[in-house]
Amino acid sequence: MKLEEIINIIEDWAPLESAEDFDNVGLIIGDKSEKITKALITIDTLENVVDEAIEEKCNLIISFHPIIFSGLKRITRDTYVERVVSKAIKNNINIYALHTNLDNHPKGVNFQIAKHLNLINTKILIPKIGFKGGMGMIGNLKESFSEEDFLKYVKKKMNVKSIKHSPFINKKIKNVAVLGGSGSFAIDHAINSKADCLITADLKYHDYFKSENKILLLDIGHFESEQYTKDLILNFLMKKIPKFACIISKSRTNPVNYF
Repeated sequence: MKLEEIINIIEDWAPLESAEDFDNVGLIIGDKSEKITKALITIDTLENVVDEAIEEKCNLIISFHPIIFSGLKRITRDTYVERVVSKAIKNNINIYALHTNLDNHPKGVNFQIAKHLNLINTKILIPKIGFKGGMGMIGNLKESFSEEDFLKYVKKKMNVKSIKHSPFINKKIKNVAVLGGSGSFAIDHAINSKADCLITADLKYHDYFKSENKILLLDIGHFESEQYTKDLILNFLMKKIPKFACIISKSRTNPVNYF
């Protein structure tokens, strides 16, 4: 199957136009006319992922995060980005990225989080003008939880070891907003949407003050919040192109460690 055919199927599902302006989505490295034998799905394209692609005889890597985010002025081996690009080109491996276009998809990244948390009556938290989707999602739990029990629930459902959170507000958690990846910009939206809690990542020290005793903020980690995106992409491709060979990467790409 030609790469161009695969790209057309992916972009019909998650159009590039629905990505944020700052993003770099689409074909990052490659030749659209090349015949693809097998694809590897990953959150990040690192050197170990390229090595895995070589070992698994995959000539396409489908990555959630784009390896090239801003322009490259040179390709040496000085940075991990340059080493990945160099190794991919040398081994004829194509790299395709879909990022905020999948964040904004109505059944994309945040839909996956909501599904793992068993949220019902879900809707987009921050609608994107001109598109059906948008950033984040908000929904209801089938039953209310105390704050402490809810943290235990999230740790189990999202398979996380630890959670950073704002001060408890002594209220039951029922309405939950989620936003995979860096989501501090969604705090006010979550409060205005009457969410009891916002689950996201990459909150800074001063972001926690913005809870204003109105909402519980949970930072579960960037990778952790987006970890199920690989399954989302795989399931779509297996349903849309049943005979297309694709596998989920087993390589560790989360740069954050916990002691």
